[in-house]
Amino acid sequence: MITVADIIAEMESFASLRLAADWDNVGLLIGRRERLVERIMTCLTITPTTAAEAIARQVSVIVTHHPVLFRPTKRLTSDQPEGRMLVDLIRADIAVYSPHTAFDNCPGGINDHLAELIGLSDVKPLRHHTGGPRQLKLVAFVPESDLSRVSDAVFAEGAGVIGQYNQCSFRVAGTGTFYGSDASNPTIGQKGRREEVSEWRVEYVCPEAKLSSVLAALRRAHSYETPAFDVYPLAPLPGPGEGRVGRLSATTTLGNLAGQLRDRLRCGPVGIVGDPDRAVCSVALACGAAGEYIADAARVGADVFLTGEARFHECLDAQARGIGLLLPGHHATERPGVEMLAQRLAVRFPGVQAWAGECEADPISYI
Repeated sequence: MITVADIIAEMESFASLRLAADWDNVGLLIGRRERLVERIMTCLTITPTTAAEAIARQVSVIVTHHPVLFRPTKRLTSDQPEGRMLVDLIRADIAVYSPHTAFDNCPGGINDHLAELIGLSDVKPLRHHTGGPRQLKLVAFVPESDLSRVSDAVFAEGAGVIGQYNQCSFRVAGTGTFYGSDASNPTIGQKGRREEVSEWRVEYVCPEAKLSSVLAALRRAHSYETPAFDVYPLAPLPGPGEGRVGRLSATTTLGNLAGQLRDRLRCGPVGIVGDPDRAVCSVALACGAAGEYIADAARVGADVFLTGEARFHECLDAQARGIGLLLPGHHATERPGVEMLAQRLAVRFPGVQAWAGECEADPISYI
């Protein structure tokens, strides 16, 4: 039987959460990992409309691109529309998982799919990936009698997680020395003389945000008056990067490319910043609302930057930098990836029904 945990494992096998931006709220946001799964619905955003569809069709898990509970929540009641919607999902035992920026950036994710839709070749990351929590290496020196107790304590506070594995560590035996002052109270040996003690050097990875609580747990569990440990910063692992840049098969104009986008993304009018007749070949892109990447697009020499939407002053920035800007809409740049994800899950789990929410639509219409 397929469970929510199986869906999560599949999602994180290709859209690793370490690729998510550090401000993001990704992963399992509502529900039980052990919940059996018969139906999966993907969507761009959970709204009262998409939630009602999921409940009516007895969905087991929703994979939503945009997270719910994005900001800290002090209460969850039916007094407000979002609270009412989430309470209804919880009552229906529907799990909610969001990959968001991890799915934007992963190989084969939304940005790669968008590049494929418009026919880009030689596709590369637009910006080096800097998201995800910073990792540290904690090295503790522990006597044999404390080994299990210390490890249990630091694991409970979130150290030792590597990918889909937890309680990870490495240990090697050695000899520690110390000389206690008159004010010391050593657990092993005596003060006033040098002692040699058999100890284990134990290494754990630790998210920077959890370091304080992990060290507090280590001190509580360790029998030494003053435990010895080291903390090392770890360089970020290389990733696929954020955004994409590539080349069209043939030079075209900014206006013609806008028309092709409208057809391939099945969207409304495409906003243009720049001369519609200017020649373009190199295209940078980032799905959603990604005006902050305009400087990156200019840096790599792109002729045009494609994103869903941009603020007024971001449009002025593109104009000042002499780079074209195409704005087909937030929904238009991300909905194709949501549909592609439903197809992927249907293939991966043939005994489970999977579809992209059929009631979801761009909230913006055009007259």
